[in-house]
Amino acid sequence: MAGILYVLRTGCQWNAVPREYGSGKTLHRYFQRWTRAGVFKKLWKSGLEEYAELKGIDWKWQAADGAITKAPLGGPATGANPTDRGKRGTKRSMLAEAQGVPIALEVGPAQRPDVKLLAATLEAVVVEPPDPTEQKQHVGLDKAYAGEPAQHLAEEKGYEVHIPDKANATKKRKRKGGRRKARRWVVEVTHSWLNRFRRLLVRGEKKTSNYLSMLYFACAIICWRKCEV
Repeated sequence: MAGILYVLRTGCQWNAVPREYGSGKTLHRYFQRWTRAGVFKKLWKSGLEEYAELKGIDWKWQAADGAITKAPLGGPATGANPTDRGKRGTKRSMLAEAQGVPIALEVGPAQRPDVKLLAATLEAVVVEPPDPTEQKQHVGLDKAYAGEPAQHLAEEKGYEVHIPDKANATKKRKRKGGRRKARRWVVEVTHSWLNRFRRLLVRGEKKTSNYLSMLYFACAIICWRKCEV
């Protein structure tokens, strides 16, 4: 596991891992085995449960957004990156709670609109969310989600949706009672935390399951770090 973590943090190839962690082939074999067994997603769930017990998950204000990364090797869940001259890329759609702790994740081709991944992202919450009738839940989205489809999808899941309307794109809306606490940007911080794991800056796994395992492992580490803050 320490060797796999080394790959995740440094982004190196399996055969470049220092010998103190074992051979690259052995590490990759264990990584594949644990991916099939769902170990890394279980680690993430365990980290979230520990965070919920020690700090408490702030379900009231959540935020979702997508981020595109390069995927030069291609593979499933990759496609032409509209922001990088059509080169291969993949998009990760993230849902974070109010403190930026990741609670759901989905991946798809780079060219897929964020709204097309929203339903799968909201369905992918790793731990059991509270009953919407007992705990009011808000979700902040950017203008890429503007329109009725995203509104209906989120409302069906029991969320109160907050999306900046296009009428206010060029001028700021006057706020009553002074400055309000920002909500939507926390998911951008979560994406930034993930990008500190160099293996995730550029997708090096052809198999979607392998790529997701690296993401799950990183999310688990973020949860455990937040437990210590």
